[in-house]
Amino acid sequence: MKKVLSLLALVTFGTSVLFAQSTWKADPAHSKIAFSVVHMGIADVSGLFNSFECSIVSDKEDFSDAVFDLSIDVSSIDTEIQKRDDHLRSADFFDVEKFPKITYKSTGIKKAGKNRYKLTGNLTLHGVTKPVTMDLWYRGTNVNDKDNSATAGFQLTGTIKRSDFGVGPKFGPPMISDEVTIKADGEFQRQ
Repeated sequence: MKKVLSLLALVTFGTSVLFAQSTWKADPAHSKIAFSVVHMGIADVSGLFNSFECSIVSDKEDFSDAVFDLSIDVSSIDTEIQKRDDHLRSADFFDVEKFPKITYKSTGIKKAGKNRYKLTGNLTLHGVTKPVTMDLWYRGTNVNDKDNSATAGFQLTGTIKRSDFGVGPKFGPPMISDEVTIKADGEFQRQ
């Protein structure tokens, strides 16, 4: 009986260690948050944010219970045109003096196919917080045999309306589309 109880305790402990809650942090060298809008109805203009932090907390190997927490430094916006970037930082658009951060904190995740999810969360942009649902693709996890470190890959895509957040109200369609396409790719390292 003693052996059975010991074996049961060992199995329970081993299982809890295997599926223990893990925190994962974005690797800046292998992660990117990009966006695009349509300019004058005829061309996509894209950019990215060069400075951000993102973490994931999850108990499950397939990340089906993952909680994402993202913070973007808005002044790091980069569309490869300095004059445009400065204008986007101004009160006409992001007003980085008043609103220096964009944040997204997930509130729910639902399965939408193999390694695919609908990620819902609160997006705070330009002083406005609204629920936003995005498509999440879990691309897999690699484990380094030498040190047992783990890296997981994700892609997040979706569309938001800038008018929902009061960004650039003087510049309506067709000059700049209201819809902003978001595409974020990231490698996350287990901490």
